[in-house]
Amino acid sequence: QVQLVESGGGLVQPGGSLRLSCAASGIIFSIYTMGWYRQAPGKQRELVATISSGGSTNYADSVKGRFTISRDNAKNTVVLQMNSLKPEDTAVYYCKDTILTRDVISDYWGQGTQVTVSS
Repeated sequence: QVQLVESGGGLVQPGGSLRLSCAASGIIFSIYTMGWYRQAPGKQRELVATISSGGSTNYADSVKGRFTISRDNAKNTVVLQMNSLKPEDTAVYYCKDTILTRDVISDYWGQGTQVTVSS
């Protein structure tokens, strides 16, 4: 069984920074794409950033130049560094990993962490 545990959310003023972390544990043979998504109240969940097993990154246009995604394969961890935060970044942030366990590849989600940007 695989679990993803997120940390690092909170309340920050506009222009501030937060660092989100997501650690995967369990029977993991390999982790392919790792990513962050967010869901604001009344809106659909949307992609924020992804990083492939080879390190290629992809960002939503709304966060390009402000957010940076990285991964530590030895620790099965993905990190989202968020700078120059705006009120419109307020949402619940979820990590998602595509993981090979034994002979099955599945997507796993974290429980979500609240990010609130407000003065």
